[in-house]
Amino acid sequence: QVHVVESGGGLVQAGDSLRLSCTVSGRTFSTSAMSWFRQAPGKEREFVAGIGWSSILITYSDAVKGRFTISRDNAKNTMYLRMNSLKPEDTAVYYCNARTLPRNWSPDFGSWGQGTHVTVSS
Repeated sequence: QVHVVESGGGLVQAGDSLRLSCTVSGRTFSTSAMSWFRQAPGKEREFVAGIGWSSILITYSDAVKGRFTISRDNAKNTMYLRMNSLKPEDTAVYYCNARTLPRNWSPDFGSWGQGTHVTVSS
C-alpha cells in the first residue's frame, strides 16, 4: 500500500517563504513521477508542479513559475516544494501525488497524501 505524507505547511505573511516536504513509502520512489497540487476553498484541485524520476522533467503552472521550486532527493524518498514570494492567493491545501508516469500531470492518476495547509495573510 502506497503511503504519501506531506509536511511543512503553516501560516505566513505575504512575501514570506515556506518549504513543503513529501515522503513516500510502499512504492519505489526513485522511479516515481512526483507532483504537487493544491486546492483552495471552493475551488477544484489544481496542478502546481511536477518532477520526473530523474529530475530532468520539471513542469510548473503559470501561477507559480518563477516563485516555486520543486526538487527531490531519491536517497531520502522525499520531494520538496520551495515556495518564495508567497501571495494570499497561494492559500490552499497542498497535496503530494506519486505515480508511475507523468500522464500530463492529470489529477486522475497516482496516490495522494492527506495534504498540508498553507495560509498566506496579506
